[in-house]
Amino acid sequence: MDGGNAFDAVVAAQCAACVCEPILASLAGGGFLLARPAGADPVVYDFFVQTPLARQVPDTLDFYDVEVDFGGVRQEFHIGVGAAATPGYVRGMFDIHEDLCRLPMARLMQPAIDAARTGVRVTPLQAYMLDTVAPICCANEDVRSVYAGGGRHPLGEGDLLRQPELADSFEALRDEGAEVFYAGEMAASLVELCRAGGQVRPDDLASYRTIRRKPLVLRYRGAEIATNPPPSTGGVLVALTLDLLEDTEPETETQRIANLADAMRLTNQARIESDTPAAFDAELVAAYRDAMHARAQARRGTTHISVADREGNLAAMTVSNGEGCGRFIPGTGIALNNMLGEEDINPGGFHSWTPDTRLASMMAPTFVEKGDQRLVVGTGGSNRIRSAIVQTIDHLVRAGLSPEAAVTAPRLHVEGDLLNLEGGFLRDTEAVLEDAFDDVEHWGRTNLFFGGVHIAGERDGRFLAVGDPRRGGTGLVV
Repeated sequence: MDGGNAFDAVVAAQCAACVCEPILASLAGGGFLLARPAGADPVVYDFFVQTPLARQVPDTLDFYDVEVDFGGVRQEFHIGVGAAATPGYVRGMFDIHEDLCRLPMARLMQPAIDAARTGVRVTPLQAYMLDTVAPICCANEDVRSVYAGGGRHPLGEGDLLRQPELADSFEALRDEGAEVFYAGEMAASLVELCRAGGQVRPDDLASYRTIRRKPLVLRYRGAEIATNPPPSTGGVLVALTLDLLEDTEPETETQRIANLADAMRLTNQARIESDTPAAFDAELVAAYRDAMHARAQARRGTTHISVADREGNLAAMTVSNGEGCGRFIPGTGIALNNMLGEEDINPGGFHSWTPDTRLASMMAPTFVEKGDQRLVVGTGGSNRIRSAIVQTIDHLVRAGLSPEAAVTAPRLHVEGDLLNLEGGFLRDTEAVLEDAFDDVEHWGRTNLFFGGVHIAGERDGRFLAVGDPRRGGTGLVV
């Protein structure tokens, strides 16, 4: 309407997400954009967090564990200032703007500034999220003042979430650019906070750069798929799972779902057994495909935005703050990430990371093209990202479901030997899966645990936008 494009829209939404979904998105987090400009090759903007240049002695760190209850499944997270990696969100946002956007940053930030200053009503989903991560968002008086209104319990549905300091920070970024975060007053505040138990230092911030990468491209049953490349693992695991499924020919819907579960189990196994999961070779893929066929015969904290425009530009952005480390950068209202405390992206163990390295991630914004269908797909959901993306692609490409049906179809997730099942599967399908897995967790309903897949693009000559109700997703065509 103002003359902008899909990339203007995704940056504006990126800013707004920090206000409306503060547990999931933050200016002190990181993420990825898969951009496909009209008539040009796709490119991935990697602005995920970076490990500091030097590891501090673990005993000196403010680093501790809390337990979060997802409603049937409990998960341990590690927070404290010592869990924070070098943020990339701000640098990435400004680099994307410079390369791809048309509108001034002031225009793109204004909705976020207004929402932070006047306040936003807490939605049912955000109330659930705040309550779920209460040990983090109420970890100290600083964060309680915002997320709990100064009380002991998080804000509830309908309460007004005001973030005036965050509004001031957006205005400073608008007026002074990214350098205020990486070399100015915000940088000084972050470094000062980290002097007592943290790991981020001035050189970490000054040396941070967005990395532009070629996406990982593959074909799946006639569709062209482009996704997040190495060093991140999410896109690679999506590619491996689809490769395992490529030449399977299920005779029934039950068998198709069983194949999905088996491919996910084998992908988990491959990830554990391979020293370099970002470089699965043909021999390894063939071995796991053979194992899958043998079994088939014998018989488990993130925001995603997808945007398409009438010019043919496509944008899929996934961002994360982990769950936050329970601290704000002083005086800014900006929640600091806890990525060095995320077990799924620290498989070698905490405090053993390689210095000055872009952390791997499960985030996998993905492009799918087949015939007259051109879609960008992505999801939040930590280690459930890869399973949600794979199932959605298989629903779209193999089963031929509409994007709406592909998003709302019941999901499964395999983690180790545990199969998690949403409600909604056919009883015959459940029986086959129960026979294949010794440990099955029946959720009995849909749940944000299984991700929140959002789709935008074109199909059959019309625009479409689908939001996942599991995470309060909204799809809007304007």
